[in-house]
Amino acid sequence: MKNPRHPMFQDHLQTTLASLEARHLRRRLSVSDLATGPLVGFGGQTLHNFASNDYLGLAAHPQVVAAALEATRDFGAGAGSSRLVTGTQRPHREFEEKIAAFKNTAAALVFGSGYASSTGALQALATKDDVILLDKLAHACLVDGARLSGATIRPFHHNDPTHLEHHLQWARQKYARARVFIVTESVFSMDGDLAPLRDVVELKDQYGAVLLLDEAHAVGVLGRGGRGLADQLGLAHRIEVQMGTLGKALGSSGGYIAGSRALIDLLVNRARSFIFSTAPPAANAAAAAAALDLCASPEGDRGRARLRELAALLDPAPPAAIHRVIIGGEEETLQTARRMAQLGFHVPAIRPPTVPAGTSRLRISLSAAHDPEVVRTLSAALRAIVAPATSPNDNPDTVCPVCGAVLLSEKCKVVCRSATCGYRIVFNCSEF
Repeated sequence: MKNPRHPMFQDHLQTTLASLEARHLRRRLSVSDLATGPLVGFGGQTLHNFASNDYLGLAAHPQVVAAALEATRDFGAGAGSSRLVTGTQRPHREFEEKIAAFKNTAAALVFGSGYASSTGALQALATKDDVILLDKLAHACLVDGARLSGATIRPFHHNDPTHLEHHLQWARQKYARARVFIVTESVFSMDGDLAPLRDVVELKDQYGAVLLLDEAHAVGVLGRGGRGLADQLGLAHRIEVQMGTLGKALGSSGGYIAGSRALIDLLVNRARSFIFSTAPPAANAAAAAAALDLCASPEGDRGRARLRELAALLDPAPPAAIHRVIIGGEEETLQTARRMAQLGFHVPAIRPPTVPAGTSRLRISLSAAHDPEVVRTLSAALRAIVAPATSPNDNPDTVCPVCGAVLLSEKCKVVCRSATCGYRIVFNCSEF
């Protein structure tokens, strides 16, 4: 017998999708034909990839790939079950020891994803009797982890120590017996700005709070050997819970929590996303361990120096590897992203709920694998498309949108005639 409610459910799905479409918020998956790197291929079109968080270009590094292949041969494609059921495979333990030493903590624990790390840690550490103070622009995984804990949640204004202190005073007055957690990122994923970490740590100590710091976009990019912003500022030893991911600068997949031995032991016993999930493949941990060695090596230092050089080509130059260009409306942002794709650049349109309404943007992620000339061209394209200058005859096909000089068309590219301007667009053609 057919379920009479089934058509109603399908109608609901279609109505919801139509609403997303009408508001320019519907997402669709695109299939890439290329390995992770500076290029991405969609349906036969090759674009320069400025969407990946592979900051050091390690995802396809021969040493990282070789480590993953060796671990797959030795341990298989999957872990089989939860680590508490089938046991911990050697690559997981070796990576945990390595990341703990890297972060200068007593211990660390690997999770299946960065999302699982944050939701598992906050759910395990905080209770309904506690308070979580959360940066207003903290990543969704941190927000969801705070909600799962059942604690009282109070967001504070983004990167605003004064507002954070106001909330700390409120928490201590209203919830005198509660544990208070501060949750923030060191490099924010959608803006690329840095947390005022020194102020946050001082307030945390002053009010006896616990700090969970997400260094997902800082590890590999900032600090000695890529150890993150906390290390760069000399604050790592004062932070109780350090979180990170294997899926960005470390070129693999997964997440971790680093801290005291007691912290890690409690997570093993209480973090539901760890206890009730099949362990990530051994290959993930082995690849991340190889990437960590590279990250902390002179090769990693050269990659970070290259990132700084590439960042200086953008205006304004980002403090880390993320550059945002706010457009505003969803439809306009999608149109801008499509125009960038026509010019050969994969720069995704970031829309609500990932960012607040009215702040849709292009998010540009730099990689040490990018060519400086490509980044210069990207910068010129952004100036032309996002904030074009007013030209004498308003014809963008013949007049440079940056300086107003005449444009010269050549095979697969358009260049500005002015020797001092530097505007240059490379098109996606057969010789691209």
